[in-house]
Amino acid sequence: MVISDKLDKFFDEKMKEYPTKRGFLVPMLLYSQDEAGYLSDEIIAHLAQKTELTELEVRNVISYYSLLRTQPAGKYVVQVCTNISCMLRGAEEVFDHCKQKLGVDHKEVTRDGTFSLEEVECIGACSWAPAVQVNYDFHLEVTPEKMDRILDRYEKKTQQ
Repeated sequence: MVISDKLDKFFDEKMKEYPTKRGFLVPMLLYSQDEAGYLSDEIIAHLAQKTELTELEVRNVISYYSLLRTQPAGKYVVQVCTNISCMLRGAEEVFDHCKQKLGVDHKEVTRDGTFSLEEVECIGACSWAPAVQVNYDFHLEVTPEKMDRILDRYEKKTQQ
């Protein structure tokens, strides 16, 4: 089974609330990724069939959103925005600090599988730059020192 029966049935019911099956694609991708950890070829094929889209159309949507991934990632995905607003306020320094602290580069996973690191274009928090997103949590006006505290909090969650 590509995704659980429970999730598949949920999709069947939720799709009825949308004017088109495609309209529910992004939530389907997010739910599937949350359940499986990433969007495998099998999941992509299943969702394409379910939404009556081609696999290429589904992959095009996946490639647009930085939260969606087709490779396994760490438990906590650290996304550092390096778009212009964040860059002007120190995002490159924050990203370089993360690389050093975690010992990984862009789109890599720490050896213990706890963290993945990604440099992303924009997470929509320009007024509070530099911004970082860890899974679904936003962290604003991040400095290297603040980033250390953020990473330490997630590390402690793993140990609980």
